[in-house]
Amino acid sequence: MNEQPDGEGIVLTEAQKRARRSRSIAIAVSLAALVILFYVMTLVKGPMVLIRPI
Repeated sequence: MNEQPDGEGIVLTEAQKRARRSRSIAIAVSLAALVILFYVMTLVKGPMVLIRPI
């Protein structure tokens, strides 16, 4: 097995760090867009969305 010195772990290259940051930003933007979409759809449906039979 490969043994690594204590405390080092995996070291990413600058290109990998940029790619990870880009993915994180894309996920955050997608999640924010989904939240905004749900909020807008709730507003479009109006207050009747809260009054429904259970």
